[in-house]
Amino acid sequence: MVYLNDLVVEAIIGIHPWEREVPQRLVLQLEVGIDVAAVAASDDIGHTVDYSALAERVRDHIRDRRYRLLETLAEETAAMIRQEFGVDWLRLQVGKPGAVTTAREVGVQIERGNRT
Repeated sequence: MVYLNDLVVEAIIGIHPWEREVPQRLVLQLEVGIDVAAVAASDDIGHTVDYSALAERVRDHIRDRRYRLLETLAEETAAMIRQEFGVDWLRLQVGKPGAVTTAREVGVQIERGNRT
């Protein structure tokens, strides 16, 4: 498994008018299923998910869009990752710090594909 923890992305997201104008900080946790043993045997970046490229693509994907709901952002981002990176399984958590004043963070978590 390849994972990215605490990937910070700025996004236009929310249902309130002011949220539609001001970028907000989101924090992502991402796990991507790969066969680590097979990758280790080749020691070749071409046989795995390049986590640097993955992080950059996720940031670009989210920054280039406007969302009302975290659920939509999560679904569209997961679909993009699975399609562009050829990933069979992933788990994605998207947190929105400060969205609820009495909670440190709120968010959604999805798991898509077949875990092998």
